[in-house]
Amino acid sequence: MTDPYKPLARWYDLFVKLPASPVRTRAVNICPLKPGMEVLEVGCGTGSNLKLFQQAGCSIHGIDLSPAMVNIARKKLGGGADVTVGDASRLPWSEESFDLVVAMLTLHEMPGYLRSRVVGEMSRVVKTNGRLLLVDFHPCPLRSPGSWLCRAVILSFEISAGREHFRNYNHFLAHQGLPGLINKNRLQVDRYYSAARGNIALFLAKKLDLRTI
Repeated sequence: MTDPYKPLARWYDLFVKLPASPVRTRAVNICPLKPGMEVLEVGCGTGSNLKLFQQAGCSIHGIDLSPAMVNIARKKLGGGADVTVGDASRLPWSEESFDLVVAMLTLHEMPGYLRSRVVGEMSRVVKTNGRLLLVDFHPCPLRSPGSWLCRAVILSFEISAGREHFRNYNHFLAHQGLPGLINKNRLQVDRYYSAARGNIALFLAKKLDLRTI
């Protein structure tokens, strides 16, 4: 496979850092982090999100399809991080390996048929008492100039990422975004927050205990 992020990888943090920083901070703050926690990020990119978990004392792991992005993440995170090139629909870890599994602004990039499979894999590798942190664009009603402006900025990024990327983004929103995936994979939401004037949703969820049904 060709790496579509290879031409962009070295510049990615420069363009994404400023708009992504408030969302990253909020995402980390809603997690009950403790030193030594095992954290996996699906679609880890250049490792900027994992760096925040690393600074909190967590043991960090990441997976991404882009070798160029993974190379940058490895340099950023150092030898103590486990970052690999791979397919999130077939995670190379055993069941109940992690205290927290994260997908931050990555599920919308995937073709529709893969998303639920990836969330299912995330559920497989998270511990019974662990959590999934899902952060992505949200199909909110646009009720203020601020929400319209945020949507316009998001659209500019998504369109510039290419035709296939933009098609996947539209499909994601048309199928209820994260709430649709949460319902399909029978997850239970612990906490919900919004960002970017409602255009981004943050869900902290866990596997549903089927014994209570």
